[in-house]
Amino acid sequence: MNKIKIAVAKGDGIGPEIMDVVLSIFDAANVPLTYEIIEMGKSFYDKGFSTGMTQEAKETVESLGVLFKGPMETPKGKGVKSINVTARKTWSTYANRRHFKSLTGVNTVFSKAGIPIDLTIVRENIEGTYGGIEHMLTQDVALCRRLISRPGSMQVHRFAFEMAKKEGFKTVTCAHKANIMKLTDGLFLDTFYEVAKDYPEISANDIIVDDLAMKLVSKPQSFELVVLTNLQGDIMSDLCAGLVGGLGFAPSANIGDQISIFEAVHGTAPDIMGKNIANPTALLLSGFMLLRHLGLMDFADKIENALLLTLEQGNHTGDFGDKSNPSLSTTEFAEKIISNLGKAPSIGLNRKSQIPSTFHLPEKPSVQKMMASSLRKQEKVTGLDLFFESQDTPQSCAEILKGFESSDVKLIMISNRGTQVWPSGSVFTECVDQYRARFELSVGKETTLKEMMDLATRISEKVFVSSIEILRYFDNNPGYSLAQGQ
Repeated sequence: MNKIKIAVAKGDGIGPEIMDVVLSIFDAANVPLTYEIIEMGKSFYDKGFSTGMTQEAKETVESLGVLFKGPMETPKGKGVKSINVTARKTWSTYANRRHFKSLTGVNTVFSKAGIPIDLTIVRENIEGTYGGIEHMLTQDVALCRRLISRPGSMQVHRFAFEMAKKEGFKTVTCAHKANIMKLTDGLFLDTFYEVAKDYPEISANDIIVDDLAMKLVSKPQSFELVVLTNLQGDIMSDLCAGLVGGLGFAPSANIGDQISIFEAVHGTAPDIMGKNIANPTALLLSGFMLLRHLGLMDFADKIENALLLTLEQGNHTGDFGDKSNPSLSTTEFAEKIISNLGKAPSIGLNRKSQIPSTFHLPEKPSVQKMMASSLRKQEKVTGLDLFFESQDTPQSCAEILKGFESSDVKLIMISNRGTQVWPSGSVFTECVDQYRARFELSVGKETTLKEMMDLATRISEKVFVSSIEILRYFDNNPGYSLAQGQ
């Protein structure tokens, strides 16, 4: 079998220790891989590489299409972006898959109750609040823009349903907060059901994310595959890790059309770095995802069965397991797994991998891909939301802003922190120094973008305008939400 070359970044803290033993297990199983070690991590931030990786490392990943990485630390301080998030977004790994399964020898509340857990979280990996688009609107008020796109949502939902079809899942659940965030989460939910129509053999349902949190800790066996937006998926996947023993048993795959990244979810654990006591299981489980992504199904099954047998025998590192059995070092634990290669556990036998994917080296595009939706609607400009700074009362602000009304454009409302405070509201609504004023066209009137921008410019001579949003209708439906209480 021809060997496949992949990029490997060992990471920071315990990263090099656990990566070395995982690769030693792969080598012992004769996995047909070769490795190109790349320079990536905190030390490269410290050397002046703002992205945490050298240009050579970036080019290597882009040419090989697969990165296997250890945990990496992002230096603390403002202005420094997470290398993990940057890598996922730069290479458009839009679907983050995390698999959570009960393991023999890893005791949890559910394992003691005889309730096996085997569920998968698919998290949208590019958009949402993880866009990291933030601004200080005033000295007291910060803004984070939460972007959800139709093409981005379609990508991750399509991935979830294709995975369900390939691996035999019967149900896919979309978790959301569309009851509150009706446009952003509403778009995510709408596209979920659009995609679901193409998979009639799979049951599709949805759940509000806070209800999901409750049900995951009370009836986790009720779910097979759950797809979520970025931040919600991050939080829920860590919750799921707690159900199966912690982050030491939480693998992760970041999948894109061209490039994919495989990594453990946990951090760098600098307090135990160099002590040879770290648990390599999460990175090894991520390695199984990598092997199956490359179509190396038999090798993944062989090593996973060896791991399951090793756990069944009571072997463990210091962070888990039966404390009446001595803890093993990182390397001793790996040696036990190697000694069990070719054997199978008596219980919890790993199911045979499904039909393998066909791996192709990425074709480097000449320009960035534009993912424009084919669904285009008639649109028109209908007004302006203007965000401004003031420590005056809502009534005083309204007196100033009403001076900019005309026969065509009216001041409709003023809100503070999303709650309407003018023309009606409550004296019990506490305000900060950042308001939103909504100007809308009178019925039957038309305007242009330039006219709205001119209005904002004139208003900025009276109040400090920190941000504006143009209001539009799409096929006679408003493309903006009401304020609370409006």
